[in-house]
Amino acid sequence: MTGNSFQVSGYGPERAGWTRLLARDSLARRLDWPILLSAIALSLMGALLVFSATRNRTELNQGDQYYFLIRHVLNTGIGLALMIGTVWLGHRALRTAVPILYGLSVFLILLVLTPLGSTINGAHSWIKLPGGFSLQPSEFVKVTIILGMAMLLATRVDAGDKQYPDHRTVVQALGLAAVPMLIVMLMPDLGSVMVMVVIVLGVLLASGASNRWVFGLIGTGTMGAIAVWQLGVLDDYQIARFAAFANPDLDPAGVGYNTNQARIAIGSGGLTGSGLFHGSQTTGQFVPEQQTDFVFTVAGEELGFLGGGLIIVLLGVILWRASRIARETTELYGTIVAAGIVAWFAFQAFENIGMTLGIMPVTGLPLPFVSYGGSSMFSVWVAVGLLQSIRVQRPMSA
Repeated sequence: MTGNSFQVSGYGPERAGWTRLLARDSLARRLDWPILLSAIALSLMGALLVFSATRNRTELNQGDQYYFLIRHVLNTGIGLALMIGTVWLGHRALRTAVPILYGLSVFLILLVLTPLGSTINGAHSWIKLPGGFSLQPSEFVKVTIILGMAMLLATRVDAGDKQYPDHRTVVQALGLAAVPMLIVMLMPDLGSVMVMVVIVLGVLLASGASNRWVFGLIGTGTMGAIAVWQLGVLDDYQIARFAAFANPDLDPAGVGYNTNQARIAIGSGGLTGSGLFHGSQTTGQFVPEQQTDFVFTVAGEELGFLGGGLIIVLLGVILWRASRIARETTELYGTIVAAGIVAWFAFQAFENIGMTLGIMPVTGLPLPFVSYGGSSMFSVWVAVGLLQSIRVQRPMSA
């Protein structure tokens, strides 16, 4: 350790580095507080919105109006603990565990395709657990794809052997990402696959790989999407969702119902909204899945343009600070991991909010930190932990 720099490699030196860090520099001083506070604020806003959407839904809350509120707060607490654990371990130590994490995530998504898997809202992408809990492994695959691709693409560059990843390394990284993506497509979970594709593109751009790979992937993805549509890989409900997106008036009482009701709810909120717990669309239970996929409609109706705008601003702060971390870190591995997280959060937030406004197709993606759901909450907080670790372990002058 020289000056204020903090260099580690491997598990043992990582711990020694942490001891020196805590002895000389305040960990709190190194954390990115705008990211942390914004994520906490989003999670707490999500708790209120989820409570508003479910407190009168007796068919969902098992007769306890606080059922979803308590679970959302509990999920947030577990997420914070996972973030702390991730920062404590460090992104560099996790780099050595990537093969184990990758193998475990692939194993879990394969379990979804067995009788242990279950279907929720048309998507066969869950594993039922005891106590009424469920696990969506595809959420954790997003993290392992980022870590795995970053490990491969940065290895020789960080070692000084190359200035940028060569074609062979890029092929290996794409192969690593393709395996879980193909399995998730078989579920089929189109929304998660869309996020993973954006993650792959973001990772490649950050790695310095040739732009030919990026343009080639975009072209291949376009042809693949056409092939998937023509070959009938998608389920009928997914095809109907895209058809409703293209023509919202196609079936307003069927596949277009969710989007139409969501737009009514958001439009009725005006500038300041009808007040928390006083939204007619929310109270009347007109918008399905309001605690998960369509939670932004609660904000739009009850908190208005200002409340919905605040959520977007907080997400923007996270993306801004994460982009800054990616730009300022001195190692390619950290840059790629941070950039992959930025691509993930940006696209998923845009898709979720966009589908409630009718400008994006309905894909069943949660709004990061806000929507109810343990798997999503845990994965995004692990991502925050990775961002904090990258910032903590960089030179203070950066």
